[in-house]
Amino acid sequence: MHYVEPELKERIIKLRIQEGRTYQSLSDEYGFPRTAMSRWVKKYRADAANSERKAKQIADMEEIRSLQREVEELQKENDFLKKAAAFFAKESK
Repeated sequence: MHYVEPELKERIIKLRIQEGRTYQSLSDEYGFPRTAMSRWVKKYRADAANSERKAKQIADMEEIRSLQREVEELQKENDFLKKAAAFFAKESK
């Protein structure tokens, strides 16, 4: 087993939890096995049960991810409404 810098491991965990990155994409980018990264995330979550700080970090990361998904959805809806408004503006001329 190779040593992994704690900062790098935490970055990968954050990318998985907060950004919803897949283990495959993380493996492709960082070169670590998916199973290893999955263990890191599971351990991080288990440790959070005993650490108020880590539990808050996970909750914050999950909230950020949820808000990012909501923003993406709202942007799609906004783009659709702009196209619809432009279409109806042409039709009314």
